[in-house]
Amino acid sequence: MKVVFLDRDGVINVEKNYLYKTEDFQFIDGTFEALKKFISQGYAIVIVTNQAGIGRGFYTEEQYDLLTQYYLNLLEIEDIHVAAVYYCPHHPTHGVGEYLTDCTCRKPHPGMLLKAKESLNIDMSNSLLFGDKISDIIAGKIAGVGKCYLVRSGHAFSDLDSDQADGIYNQLSDYLK
Repeated sequence: MKVVFLDRDGVINVEKNYLYKTEDFQFIDGTFEALKKFISQGYAIVIVTNQAGIGRGFYTEEQYDLLTQYYLNLLEIEDIHVAAVYYCPHHPTHGVGEYLTDCTCRKPHPGMLLKAKESLNIDMSNSLLFGDKISDIIAGKIAGVGKCYLVRSGHAFSDLDSDQADGIYNQLSDYLK
């Protein structure tokens, strides 16, 4: 199976720091069309997202789960099935309690991607990754993802970061134009 790995915030939805409320969630224009196009090309959709807000104590895993179910339901209404969602609640320096750890799942580590590969039997070399931070690209490269792209619709990144990506797009839907 080939997949499109997507970071969440800044890639499929508008970047809002430490987003956990459904009323603050907003898909980036063109996201539905882009996801449908990827699916029509034989890709499964997998979301991989760092959620340091949990680790920092800004919101709970239960609140994260409610938001995840909310946007997955919106996608299903549009006939967009997401194969899996992986998240990392940890932070290596600002985590609280059990969340204070330098785990292998937090991007730039490839843990979430490798877990997805094992669980879903993913052909990494024929898969794609889209992220808005260099940590997304590094995780993808380490995990053996075929092509790793940056999008400008989230966080700003440097020219040095840009050089590590296989391409740069203003937003996810621009890849398919």
